[in-house]
Amino acid sequence: MGLLKKIIAGGLGWTLGGPIGAIIGVVFASLFDGDKSFENQRVEGRSRSYNSNRGTNDFQVVLLVLMAAVVKADGRVLKEELSVVKRFLIQNYGEEGAREAWQILNQLLKQNINVAEVATQCGQNLNYSVRLQLINMLFSVAAGDGSVVDSEVAVIKIIARYMRVSDADLASIAAMFVTQSNPDWAYQVLELSSDCSNEDIKKAYRRMAMKYHPDKVNSLGEEVKQSATEKFRKVKEAYDYLKQQRGF
Repeated sequence: MGLLKKIIAGGLGWTLGGPIGAIIGVVFASLFDGDKSFENQRVEGRSRSYNSNRGTNDFQVVLLVLMAAVVKADGRVLKEELSVVKRFLIQNYGEEGAREAWQILNQLLKQNINVAEVATQCGQNLNYSVRLQLINMLFSVAAGDGSVVDSEVAVIKIIARYMRVSDADLASIAAMFVTQSNPDWAYQVLELSSDCSNEDIKKAYRRMAMKYHPDKVNSLGEEVKQSATEKFRKVKEAYDYLKQQRGF
């Protein structure tokens, strides 16, 4: 089932209100202008599937809105950036889901997105583990072309701040995507300094493994869980790297 069909069937929850609701309302009006069957299905879906699907659908909508904000971070939308986004969508949603997500994203790129307001709404409605996963996925998109530019980092930092993600967690996630240019990346991923003890590293790994375990976002669907699994592997990679470097 494609992304739009999932949203139609399951409806939306908290994203229907506030700044996100205003943005999505314009987008869906453009995509389904005059389509009464869509409106009927959407209303039926709201009453039918609140508990089972809305949390997942809200996350997917928020991710697309914030992805659009990151893509537009430098005031331009380049072909190279769009190619990265397309690959990300295909990897996470499959061919059909990516096509439908692309329709939504194209409309979002035309909208004026107030990043602070959108991120504040996310911070009020998403638990901390889900917020961390959003930041991780945004960095994944930004790094898809092999590098993360300053304008993209600046927007992600704004999103993180208004979502109330700690500076330490933001730095930890960012370090996962700059391993080649940052000799201390493994320490930063584990939220440590390079003068820490081996025991500090072991304790930090156990703590981070619990914080980033994929089961924390299990309710958001297989696509999100796969992305969380990749982040979990990065934590393990940082730990294994330091074990090898220090020989313990």
